Amino acid sequence: MTNTKPLPHLTPEMLVPRLGEALVRGGHITELDLQKALAYQQEQLAQGRTYLLGQALLDLKLLDRSALDQAVTEQIIQLRSALQAANRTLEQRVQERTAELQEALERLSELSQMKANFVANISHELRTPLTHIKGYLELMVTESLGPLTSEQRHALQVSQKSSDRLENLIEDLIMFSLASRGEMSMKQEAFDIRRLANLSAKSAGQKAEERGVTVDVLADENLPFVQGDPEKISWALNQLLDNAVKFTPSGGRVIVNLKEEGANLVMVAIADTGIGIPPSRLNEIFEPFHQLDGSSTRKAGGTGLGLSLVRQIIEAHGSLLDVNSIEGRGSTFKFPLLAVTEEKKQKRPT
Repeated sequence: MTNTKPLPHLTPEMLVPRLGEALVRGGHITELDLQKALAYQQEQLAQGRTYLLGQALLDLKLLDRSALDQAVTEQIIQLRSALQAANRTLEQRVQERTAELQEALERLSELSQMKANFVANISHELRTPLTHIKGYLELMVTESLGPLTSEQRHALQVSQKSSDRLENLIEDLIMFSLASRGEMSMKQEAFDIRRLANLSAKSAGQKAEERGVTVDVLADENLPFVQGDPEKISWALNQLLDNAVKFTPSGGRVIVNLKEEGANLVMVAIADTGIGIPPSRLNEIFEPFHQLDGSSTRKAGGTGLGLSLVRQIIEAHGSLLDVNSIEGRGSTFKFPLLAVTEEKKQKRPT
């Protein structure tokens, strides 16, 4: 059984800091009286007693009880007034700061809206002339406007690839502007995630082959259909695969893994053996218009919108996009989708 030291008797004096200085200022005692009382207090404390300055003054008859109580009361009133004034000042500062933050948030919201509107307007304006460019390129490549030399055909094919890339960038900007304004529509239907993954892997195949990277899809047998927007999920898969291939060196591998988890979920995971992401910069990859390599000599292209939009699409499905990465060894992006029950699958139109 441990011995506990009894709590000291509570007195008003305990609420008053620097009582001695207040008594001297108030003319109740002299500086010499204070020094005597402090010395006497220290003697009592050295003997293990809980001993207050006021008691020392009383024992030494340097002050009577009435004067001590009056001085303590005055100090407590002054402290309370000071505390109330401090609280009023603090409340005012909090209100002012809250108003400033509210104003800043409103300005930020306005700027965000202006940016989204600007991006949407510019993107739509770019889409029209690009459609004309693509149309005429197609006419020239098919020799509808006259015969071509092999050099001319090659140049036009390069131009077609560039126009296709530009079209994809414009579509990304339009989707970003819609998501920023909360106008991105989402369909809900049952679809075959395995088929979607295979199509995305096939789409990434040419770029992967050029880089010397293999892309494989691994899926559980009898994988159930999932619920969601197949067009948006397809876009997200394409973005994740494109990133995985882009940041995986020659000889590396990208795997799309589809695995049933429990009776209600299908986990979709895209893993690569690429360069990985520093742990301190994982959150940056989801910032719009942001590139980890922001230098003018960066090798990877893109607007920096891909992963930001992928996360918004996944979250719009009531899911979460999780990323695990080891620098120099690769990254894995995964998210669960709601599986469709056998009953719902049987009702699905063929």
